[in-house]
Amino acid sequence: MITSDVAVIGAGPTGLFAIFELGMLKIKSVVIDALDFVGGQCSALYPEKPIYDIPAHPKIAAQDLIENLKAQAEPFNPQYLFNQQVVNVVKEGEWFTLTTSKNTIVKVKAIIIAGGCGSFGPNRPPLQNIESYEKSSVFYMINKRDIFKDKKVVIAGGGDSAVDWALNLADIAEKIYVVHRRPKFRCAPESADQMYNIAKLSGRIEMVIPYQLDGLLGDNGQLSHVVVKDLEGNTKNLEADYLLPFFGLAMELGPIRDWGLNINKTHIEVVQNTMSTNVPGIYAIGDIAHYPGKLKLILTGFAEAAHAAYDIYNIIFPNQALHFEYSTTKGVAAS
Repeated sequence: MITSDVAVIGAGPTGLFAIFELGMLKIKSVVIDALDFVGGQCSALYPEKPIYDIPAHPKIAAQDLIENLKAQAEPFNPQYLFNQQVVNVVKEGEWFTLTTSKNTIVKVKAIIIAGGCGSFGPNRPPLQNIESYEKSSVFYMINKRDIFKDKKVVIAGGGDSAVDWALNLADIAEKIYVVHRRPKFRCAPESADQMYNIAKLSGRIEMVIPYQLDGLLGDNGQLSHVVVKDLEGNTKNLEADYLLPFFGLAMELGPIRDWGLNINKTHIEVVQNTMSTNVPGIYAIGDIAHYPGKLKLILTGFAEAAHAAYDIYNIIFPNQALHFEYSTTKGVAAS
């Protein structure tokens, strides 16, 4: 059993900043995430994608932002529980008891849900026996870039994730095939231009257009070829060690739907000035939270984390007045 002050559900950017805001108020936190690394969608889907609306950063790569947020939270010694989902929440007196999918028991006095748009899973391409290749040679998210060194990689998709990873792996993979049904990509024009330039000048990237995935060949979970088909039904085999299909995510609230919260479609209704839900002690911040006039921006989520932390202070320290101080005055002291 793990006992802490607050459970932060979701280790994306707003969840990471919530650790900092809580820590500045001497509130301890444990962080639970279904992925096996911090960063949420920023790290899993578009680590190289530039973000332009973070204050004091004219441009910052998504993964660099996550690394900075993680470093900012480190002085407060958060405990991370990766690769597990909260499946049950019970309130007994002043304590919440959370049970995860790995049967970890967590006891806290407050909960911050910072799960983006909820739990998410990949939109799998309808390929026969694709499950037998998953986690060995078919991946929907990338954690360890080095496994693709000197390998032949097929990347399928037309959005930011496909283009960002084609660029990110171009300098280490032996060959990258980018499979898309049309020449136009749904990404930053600069990124698409860079990808086409690499394909033209070095040949490390080969554009397989207009094609779509049609089948997989291999044995014992290891790919040998990816079969692609054009619009006329003609097929060809691409020699491949790995397939990375990036067709977006299927979003769902998952077990959160059963916690008695006021749900608006796939979002949680909150009071804007405190980020509190209709269940006392449970808060929601970031994209999953909804209130009138909500702006779905990372910087909005950062402000929401501060609102939630300051309201939670009254739960953790009910008899202590909170005297507001700027960080420039009190500095950062590890909890």
